Amino acid sequence: MFSPDGRLFQVDYAKEAVRKGATSVGLVVENGVVLVAHKNVVEPLAVPSTIQKIFRIDSYIGATYSGLVADGLHIVNMMRNKTQTHRMIYNETESVETIAREIAEEMQAATQYGGIRPYAVSLLIGGFDRTPKLFEIDPGASYLGYKADAIGSGKKLAEDILVKNWKDGMSMEDGIQLGISIIKKVNEGKLEVNNVDVSTIKKETGFESFSTDKVAKYL
Repeated sequence: MFSPDGRLFQVDYAKEAVRKGATSVGLVVENGVVLVAHKNVVEPLAVPSTIQKIFRIDSYIGATYSGLVADGLHIVNMMRNKTQTHRMIYNETESVETIAREIAEEMQAATQYGGIRPYAVSLLIGGFDRTPKLFEIDPGASYLGYKADAIGSGKKLAEDILVKNWKDGMSMEDGIQLGISIIKKVNEGKLEVNNVDVSTIKKETGFESFSTDKVAKYL
């Protein structure tokens, strides 16, 4: 049901869940994409290594989400199935924009039919096909390409920093450092190696997820 001013309340509620989620940042850099995500470990006895925020979708595609964990994991599996089906049929990696559009279409269906609810997640999908690309999909199923972007509770602060500091053609190292500095700023300087995921998608090597030892070098 639409409200009198044309809004869908269920989508608004889903967006509120995203605004309370942990912050994730994506940056397009020279010959690749950087994804940095905060892992909000709140349970004192939880094992941090079992919490994952950045996922390998295909050889040259990665994704991260903010919002409800179960919804995020479901969409990650959906993306993996779609990219693997594409690879089996065409023997190539699916383009970043195509998978973003396909997932947006799936999420749009959840805003339209009775008996289901919108997915309470926003996603950053980054990858390399002909050039590095980064897309955001919001709970309303809108998708848009970005040079640099953020989702989650620290979105506004992160975007302000990105506007001031992101530069066209910046190096991969500078992108990683900027992404981690944003997550640290959002969390008021309280950032440990077990509370952050870092991944890169490079033209030469594809998707790489950083080990805790490698992440520690940037903190």
